[in-house]
Amino acid sequence: MEYNEIKKLMDDMGNSKLTELEIEFPDGIKISMKKEDGKKLSAPVPAVISQPQPPMNITPAQVPMEIKQETSKMEGKVIKSPMVGTFYSKSAPTAEAYVKIGSKVKKGDTLCIIEAMKLMNEIESEFDGEIIEILVNDDEMVEYNQPLFVIK
Repeated sequence: MEYNEIKKLMDDMGNSKLTELEIEFPDGIKISMKKEDGKKLSAPVPAVISQPQPPMNITPAQVPMEIKQETSKMEGKVIKSPMVGTFYSKSAPTAEAYVKIGSKVKKGDTLCIIEAMKLMNEIESEFDGEIIEILVNDDEMVEYNQPLFVIK
């Protein structure tokens, strides 16, 4: 949608009796406008335009603060997420997980994939050792620097 079209919508909204308007276009763009007290406004109402975002199902177990508290009690080296994205333990839904608890890994071995902006990023082990803890679940959103694995 072009700037002039958005401005026209804002002007039309300001001159109408409508107090609120929400429009969602087939391409995923959403426009939401609201007037205070339903009165005519001399300045155009600002429009909020957003692109579609993937759903984020966050549960209390995913709060980074809780994970940090758990990892501070653990022994071993922690592998943290280098980016924000979606955690995948395997390369495909039917494939086996890269690692499980008890798996022996060497520096450079792939531990998981983090999808960020439609790109699949392989996360490699920084240490030799054994996986003693996997701190996130498949298809879970992870934050930058969030602990993923503990290696002993």
